Amino acid sequence: MDLLEVPVEQRTAKLLLIDDHDLVRVGLRAALEATSDLPLHWREAQTLSDGMQAYAAEADSIDLVLLDLNLSDCKGLQGLRQFMETFPRARVAVLSGTQDEFVVGQAKALGAVGYLPKAQAPKITCASILGLLNLTENVATIVPTSLSSALRFPSATTYDRIAELGPRHLEILELILSGCSNQEISTSTRLSLGTVKNYVSTILLALDVKSRSHLISLFR
Repeated sequence: MDLLEVPVEQRTAKLLLIDDHDLVRVGLRAALEATSDLPLHWREAQTLSDGMQAYAAEADSIDLVLLDLNLSDCKGLQGLRQFMETFPRARVAVLSGTQDEFVVGQAKALGAVGYLPKAQAPKITCASILGLLNLTENVATIVPTSLSSALRFPSATTYDRIAELGPRHLEILELILSGCSNQEISTSTRLSLGTVKNYVSTILLALDVKSRSHLISLFR
């Protein structure tokens, strides 16, 4: 049953976090628990092997797997490939230090439902994860300060639409939300002013908003 079909007071979500850095695990848990009013149940693992064992033991109850691509026993997309081949019905969102569009595309092709760069602001990561969990009524209270690529495939809500934007669009969206003008964005990204204006127009159209102020209001 989809989480949105369950009464709010009864909803919980179970996440499996596979990452070999203690600070990442602690920080992500703390950020999500501070963001969501709904109970979040956690399972954690430091290696791909341990993560796969944990998932196998509770596959029916785990709503989302957060998988680091750089683990001690597996590097890169091979970990995702192995996980998805073993558990083809798993909903896995990738955690990664890279925003390379090829890697993002390959993660999608391998079956990932999301792609979460570690460099992005915690509030954006929380927004993306809650969106992936379909806890969308909580997302509206988040105030992002950064929006690197946090991809979800496919989508419907505002945060889902954000997830469909490419890394460059999300970089520019981050700068818009930081209050930068088109000229400042042009200087920061080394793109021409005309190109920046085209990106901004595409972002406004994709998120179905008419102005920057309307766009910014979505995150307040």
